[in-house]
Amino acid sequence: MSYKHLQLPGRRTFSAFTLGRMAVPALVLLAFGLGGCGKTGQRVIGVVPKGANHIFWQTVHAGAVKAGREFGFEIEWNAPTLEIDASRQIGIIESMVNRRLAGIALAPVDRQALVGIVERAADERIPVAIFDSGIDTPRRIAYVATDNVEAGRMAARRMGEALGGKGKVAIIGFMPGSASTMERESGFQDSLQLLYPEVTIVGMQFAMADRAKAMAATENLLNAHPDLAGIYADNESSSSGAVQALKSRKSKALLVAMDASDQLIADMKAGYIDSIVVQNPFKMGYESVRAIALKIRGEGPLNASIDSGAMLIRPSDLDKPDVRALLYPGIEKYLK
Repeated sequence: MSYKHLQLPGRRTFSAFTLGRMAVPALVLLAFGLGGCGKTGQRVIGVVPKGANHIFWQTVHAGAVKAGREFGFEIEWNAPTLEIDASRQIGIIESMVNRRLAGIALAPVDRQALVGIVERAADERIPVAIFDSGIDTPRRIAYVATDNVEAGRMAARRMGEALGGKGKVAIIGFMPGSASTMERESGFQDSLQLLYPEVTIVGMQFAMADRAKAMAATENLLNAHPDLAGIYADNESSSSGAVQALKSRKSKALLVAMDASDQLIADMKAGYIDSIVVQNPFKMGYESVRAIALKIRGEGPLNASIDSGAMLIRPSDLDKPDVRALLYPGIEKYLK
């Protein structure tokens, strides 16, 4: 094979083959340089929730977009199909690290399984903000979440009060290893034991982010304990499945739910749910992206903890302005 030779003025002769070899690393460097830019030419912040289907995560998305617009970043939104799929989350984040995104906001499915990829991002000097649920590494720039232990305590106080300090209750949880819901469960159990020692927790089952499994778990508990007086469901899918079981069984067990949706609000109005502990997912998304943007500017926090807030609401609260603002933050204008 022969190659034409090129004589550059004042320089030695190069073959086209040599020039081609020189161009390859330049193109690679160019690709890496552009990898963190989106369709608009803006730098990109990746946002990786546990899932994408529930209104909770859609509201996180809207908050992230709002912050992105304010600080001049494009938001890349990507999530596992199943909220229990840690391996898929790892793959998503690995791709974002390889493409050198400007930053990553993550709600880890599992507090231990995601440690390695988060620390790799930190090694690559990509700022990572953790939201919603904790992770077992300090190598993050911010943690934005509900005070989940206090959220569990809110539910326990309401449960004990509504039951008059006596009765059997059960918990429909999310999954083992999820820091946020484990904290809610411990807060609920510890507070009940302390404040209402005659309220007995007779069981806890995990629904694994599946409404049908939550419904079946609730039915199993009702069968095992016909005198069950109350249920605490500590996330949206568990709440949705639990209320369906109570409705189908015409059970009088009192349900304290966690996380709001239009259907759960309607069920509370109809009397199937006593109360709901509502988080602020819009603030989670907004503050996570804001923390990354400030860090990139050189103004940001180091391992800051931001409480995004929570509130227990009952049917009589639904017309209050602060409750309406929390439940209906107007996400449509951000997700068009």
